[in-house]
Amino acid sequence: MEKVQAKVQATEVDGRKVYSVRAFNAGVAGYIERLPTIWVEGEVTELRRQERWASVFLTLKDPEDGACLPVQMQRTQFDALRLELRDGERVHVYGRPELYAQRGEFKLKALSIERYGLGAHLAALEQLKRTLAAEGLFLAERKRPLPRIPRLIGLVTGNDAAAKRDVLTAITTRFPPAHVLVAETYVQGPRAVTSIVAALAELCERGVDVVILARGGGSFEDLLPFSDERVVRAVAASPVPVVSAVGHEQDTPLCDLAADVRASTPSVAGRLVVPDLNELRAALARAHTGLAAGARRVCERRAERLGVTHERLSRAPLLALERRRARLDGTRGRLVALSPRGTLERGYAIVRAAGEVVKNPPPAGTGLEVEVAAGSFGARVE
Repeated sequence: MEKVQAKVQATEVDGRKVYSVRAFNAGVAGYIERLPTIWVEGEVTELRRQERWASVFLTLKDPEDGACLPVQMQRTQFDALRLELRDGERVHVYGRPELYAQRGEFKLKALSIERYGLGAHLAALEQLKRTLAAEGLFLAERKRPLPRIPRLIGLVTGNDAAAKRDVLTAITTRFPPAHVLVAETYVQGPRAVTSIVAALAELCERGVDVVILARGGGSFEDLLPFSDERVVRAVAASPVPVVSAVGHEQDTPLCDLAADVRASTPSVAGRLVVPDLNELRAALARAHTGLAAGARRVCERRAERLGVTHERLSRAPLLALERRRARLDGTRGRLVALSPRGTLERGYAIVRAAGEVVKNPPPAGTGLEVEVAAGSFGARVE
């Protein structure tokens, strides 16, 4: 929304135009507001910040001739930059000039602040990021799963860092039996890169199953070692999975992209590398209950089968006897039906002559012996 400037009025006094201080300041302020936003370089001096103040105040000093420029910035914007500026640091301030008309105070209203040379750092990091990405160091398919229950956990962190305490507390709280091997090293400054690379290699040689690379929050410059190409390549080449927990949630050093897992904070990293002991015990209890129930069911089924088998075995002799008796009865019936005695019972007779069965009619006067069902009698052929 465009600000409407009130017209500055002058008063005629003895034939001349005379402006009041208020009108003059308002007019100058109106002209200054038309100026564009610009970048101004200088050294930070007289930095003043209070929690109860809505703004942060500082003075930009020209290191060549000492010229000064007051700067004001909203405290929330200043804090979001997390620059941790100190007097004497060289910065670039982006803002627009303003004149506080009530007091005639000129200042630069800052919209952003960067340390001197930050733009070059960002450009170099972006180029390195593209190079490493083209080599495949950040591909998702390179990411390895973390071991479920690591035998030995490696931790690379500062020697007096709160990050170390946060990681160890999270690990021991979640899984008290865990074993952690700590490699304390420089995490900022010119010696940090070589120290971090050496610590990673040492932990891997000592047989860790997973490595946590941890550092708390800090300024952009403080976190630069974790975007160094040597550190990024060491993380990518690690023979064991690496969890990167560097800075805060909004920080993304290049080692985060090369690591197998990125944790938003060191505490989260500690919780990621170990299981929850209480959950493990609960799962074991559920498994024990399930195995016991399964064993009972198997035993019950086997018992039922044994019962059925026992009953069948107990009935088997009787069934065998009954089948044998039935077969004997059948055989007896067939034998009875086929025996001569059975034939006689049906009204037939057996005729013998001289003890031999008569098959052909004998001569007249031959004596016969006739056998019937009820007995036998003699006869003579006529």
